[in-house]
Amino acid sequence: MSENPTTGASATGRPLKQIHLAAHFPGVNNTTVWSDPRAGSHIDFSSFAHFARTAERAKFDFLFLAEGLRLREQGGQIYDLDVVGRPDTFTVLAALAAVTERLGLTGTINSTFNEPYEVARQFASLDHLSGGRAAWNVVTSWDAFTGENFRRGGFLPQEQRYSRAQEFLTTATELFDSWRGDEIVADQRSGVFLGDARAGEFAHRGEHFDIAGRFNVPRGPQGRPVIFQAGDSEAGREFAASSADAIFSRHDTLEAGREFYADVKGRLARHGRDHDQLLIMPAATFALGDTDAEAREIAHEVRRSQVSGRTAIKYLEHVWNRDLSGYDPDGPLPDIDPDPGENTIARGRASVRMFRDPVAVARQWRERAAAEKLSIRELVIETTGRQSFIGSPATVAEAIDTLVQADAADGFILVPHLTPGGLDEFADTVVPLLQERGVFRHEYTGTTLRDHLGLAHPDARPDARAEPEPPRAAS
Repeated sequence: MSENPTTGASATGRPLKQIHLAAHFPGVNNTTVWSDPRAGSHIDFSSFAHFARTAERAKFDFLFLAEGLRLREQGGQIYDLDVVGRPDTFTVLAALAAVTERLGLTGTINSTFNEPYEVARQFASLDHLSGGRAAWNVVTSWDAFTGENFRRGGFLPQEQRYSRAQEFLTTATELFDSWRGDEIVADQRSGVFLGDARAGEFAHRGEHFDIAGRFNVPRGPQGRPVIFQAGDSEAGREFAASSADAIFSRHDTLEAGREFYADVKGRLARHGRDHDQLLIMPAATFALGDTDAEAREIAHEVRRSQVSGRTAIKYLEHVWNRDLSGYDPDGPLPDIDPDPGENTIARGRASVRMFRDPVAVARQWRERAAAEKLSIRELVIETTGRQSFIGSPATVAEAIDTLVQADAADGFILVPHLTPGGLDEFADTVVPLLQERGVFRHEYTGTTLRDHLGLAHPDARPDARAEPEPPRAAS
């Protein structure tokens, strides 16, 4: 889609949408090229600080941290691409609040193995400490392996995970809102409460939670944190449409993105919500070069670095559910079929079946490998994903803008293949071009994450809408 930079309108005459951008510091990892000498620590705080400061310098909406509750195992050993020693999410986000001023701080926190009171208290605290920049990516987990870390390990059937997540979020919201009201006042200097004696009082009786008491953290600057959700199932889409402020989507192409966008946005009305009350932001990788041809070469080398021979075999074992260590990664695919039974090879998040019919997938992959003369490693490289945006800065800026203006997304959560410096080039080359096109801010105009995302404060009247941040004319 082309646009007219003079009028600020698309070729269809519709006003240009403002693009939302965020940065993902990978946790459970399949993108980082660890062999690159520029790859830094995923534990040392300086890596998180560099990454966050770059995102804030580029005026991104927020930084996103993923989290896994247990190291994945394969064949009794820690999975190749897991991150050992990753610090706790809340600890990192609280520390980042001290070295940034406007950047939103989003963390993945599990609703299966935590309690609403504890999580609500942590997010309310983060919202205060950051001046209104906290966001919560609500995720579920049901595998017994992860649950072994917790008292209730493995108790929750898969079909109940969204039921618990929905009630978890409802309960946490009740806690956030227990301080709601004009009659509630807190002395911000001393922390002493002044006003209605009911402040913080709550009682929830439900299928999963039966709690009552008094919430001891006053309402934060945002009222409650921005809510993200990442599920793509039918239940996940419905949960997002009913409760989330933004979706961490995996659909980053025009056709798939528009289909997902229309489906989820189309569910909002039956939950009493408007089109603009939910943002859709796919994860996206990128490869930049001085020319498109150079970027394609870089992308090819990155993919080969991400998928070593050993990694390719490990990935294939997820699908085959068999020990394939005797196979040559530079040779043909196994001629035996996958074991369709319970996954006994991988444990943890790596054990979740990515394909409903592994036998059919194996057959399709063999046909493709034969037709294109692909080895195991080459096939895995082709099927496990590739860079979403490849090209010169101008090409990438055009591609991002096209997808957003075509309603395939509201923006993107960028996942560089290097940390902490992999975002620097994008910030220095692509962002200025988006600003020139009039589709991305030059400066922050608000102070909270809700301001950046154009989301109304929960205490605002029902018809209130946050105004999107307008682009500032370049000087």
